[in-house]
Amino acid sequence: MELKRLGKTGFMISPIIYGGIVSMHDGQDASDRYVDWALERGINYYDVAPVYDDAQEKLGNSLVGKRNGIYLACKTTGRTYEAGEKDMTESFRLLHTDYFDNYQLHAVSTVEEIDTAFGPKGLMEYLVKAKKEGKIRNIGITGHNEDAIIYALSLYDFDTVMYPMNWNISMGKHHEGDRLGKLSKEKCFGLLGMKTLIERAWKTTDERYSSRFPKSWCKPIDTAAEPSFGIAAMRYSYRMGSDVLVTPGNFESFSFAIDHLEDAVSPFTDADQALLNEKINVFGDKPFLLPDGTMVYEYEK
Repeated sequence: MELKRLGKTGFMISPIIYGGIVSMHDGQDASDRYVDWALERGINYYDVAPVYDDAQEKLGNSLVGKRNGIYLACKTTGRTYEAGEKDMTESFRLLHTDYFDNYQLHAVSTVEEIDTAFGPKGLMEYLVKAKKEGKIRNIGITGHNEDAIIYALSLYDFDTVMYPMNWNISMGKHHEGDRLGKLSKEKCFGLLGMKTLIERAWKTTDERYSSRFPKSWCKPIDTAAEPSFGIAAMRYSYRMGSDVLVTPGNFESFSFAIDHLEDAVSPFTDADQALLNEKINVFGDKPFLLPDGTMVYEYEK
């Protein structure tokens, strides 16, 4: 597998990363199988978060004795010094480690949250200290509001950004993700493109939990039925500027991305554009975005 540089981190990582939700809810044996499968195929970057229910515990156990040669990333939804310290300490315990290669402000959605994180006794004070102490190697940020992420980037030179780099929201009227794709080249942060194999938001909670993909926040593309759709969506995300891709939180989407990686990293074609144009007319961009630019995960009932 040809590795890709993750911005200014200097990390050379797999073009598809292992999202910790893949390990969530399926039991320890399943997580072990998923991780071993990924390691055998050269996946060397693993990302997880405290809010992913039992994912830290399951992924942590699956990686015991296997940390050499891989990068481990984690996150916190805390915005204060105290909350960040508490989350990181617990993550160290569950993931059987004493440092993270990347640690991220998770799910940032408003300017007010960012101001809190950068304020007195805010999260950033703790993360900068933790980096100096060697507990983390890089500091990143994730979210679904492009304006908020860009504001945060004006306050700190983040090493990575995880953001939806999705064909639907880019081709829609909001053109979400396009500015960050361009900014990543200027600021050299690593861009982890998420929501890459997502078709649309779930219509209802019932639709989500009765589907084959209950762990996914949004409805994944049915790659078994429409593999060309999945490949075109991945190519589009790379074209938007993603360094690497994060797939929906189910093993089917993850394994599809890896099995079709050679196709996905090839140039985006006119045929891909035509296919996505057809799909955007079916799904549109309304299910994804609120007027303030934040992502939504379900239709209103």
